[in-house]
Amino acid sequence: MTSLAEKLKKADIGKVLENEPLKNHTTLKIGGPADVFVEPKNSESLKVVMAIIKESGVPFRAIGRGSNLLVSDGGIEGVVIKLGDGLNHIERSGSEIRVGGGVSIITLATILAREGYKGLEFAGGIPGSVGGSVFMNAGAHGAEMADIVKEALILFPDGELRWLSNEELGFSYRTSILQEKGGICVEAVLVLEQGSKEEIMASLKKNKDYRRQTQPWNFPCCGSVFRNPLPNYAGQLIESSGLKGTTLGGAQISEMHANFIVNTGDATADDVLNLIALIQEKVLQEKGIQLETEVEIIGRKS
Repeated sequence: MTSLAEKLKKADIGKVLENEPLKNHTTLKIGGPADVFVEPKNSESLKVVMAIIKESGVPFRAIGRGSNLLVSDGGIEGVVIKLGDGLNHIERSGSEIRVGGGVSIITLATILAREGYKGLEFAGGIPGSVGGSVFMNAGAHGAEMADIVKEALILFPDGELRWLSNEELGFSYRTSILQEKGGICVEAVLVLEQGSKEEIMASLKKNKDYRRQTQPWNFPCCGSVFRNPLPNYAGQLIESSGLKGTTLGGAQISEMHANFIVNTGDATADDVLNLIALIQEKVLQEKGIQLETEVEIIGRKS
């Protein structure tokens, strides 16, 4: 990978690191090294990165702010592209907001609420990026990204960049077609309404406060581990199965919310994976329900 890293460095596309620990780039603070880690300085640099990767024929993976992500202890083969501060633009045109995939969804919600834009208050407390939120169709409090996304610029595994409409994105509960196709959201256009700044800010604060009071963000975590098998809720199923607070290695099922697994300080990906397997087995045995993960599990086997 050294020759590829050198080629990327010479292209002056932004940050390029070799064997970068991905625990430095995930909210769970877990993850082995990326062979090559790249953080493009802007969208034009991203296009150059993709051209070099395509020419080299190595696999790649894009990440945002690293929430909703469990990276294996063995790390990730090939190139990891972080859509970070180089893709943090926010442009307004009436009711339409064009925003880079690297923008924090919480930051965006706060900025737009202060300007009187209504429709993103549900994102108060969601710790991901705009790109990741589109990828997962993030949502809370009865609303989700599918409600406000008009279109998104998608980076496909073959290096193609193409705009997809809301319908083409194939949104459903905590999923989009991007998970099936392996596409990454580089940029999105949102459609929001104008409203009362005071009411919007109050709603945003209420959602943020609810998250702080009910979810364990005082520990490294990745957000909800399992999808809710509606009308049931994963956290309730796990808690009623007697698993709340269970610890394996450095990973623990949160004592605050059972659908969260927290890193108590030195957890490995295997610790978390073993807890996930334990939860799935116990809930299936006791409740007859197969829980499916919401967290995305990636990387080479350790």
